[in-house]
Amino acid sequence: WLKPSRRKSFWLGASRTAASHDPQHLYLLACHLVQTMVKATKFVADPSLQAKMHQYQIVGRAAPTPKNPVPKIYRMRLFAKNKVLAKSRFWYFMKKLNKAKKSGGELLAVNELFDRAPTKVKNYGIWLRYQSRTNTHNM
Repeated sequence: WLKPSRRKSFWLGASRTAASHDPQHLYLLACHLVQTMVKATKFVADPSLQAKMHQYQIVGRAAPTPKNPVPKIYRMRLFAKNKVLAKSRFWYFMKKLNKAKKSGGELLAVNELFDRAPTKVKNYGIWLRYQSRTNTHNM
């Protein structure tokens, strides 16, 4: 849409005058163009580098009742994608292990745990449960 001779002056924002062919003038225009492009673009981290699972420490207990005014306090270390899912898993296990539900219990603390040495290799055990066509298997 523009002739080849005019493209360069158009893209650098210069007119076809003697000043536009001055190397210093062209250099300043190019620097200004680069600065505006850098300001316009934001640095976006690669989502694959973000931790998908976080480790949480959750402390909770069953709500105090006249029958049991000081219930036993339980602490769990759980892996979850976020705080909400970690609390949900806490109550899931409390319901299975201690017959304490969210409606009849209280959380005392929810903390995210961070690695002391993130570059050091660590070993974790995995508790796996799956349902086959015939039965439920724990591994």
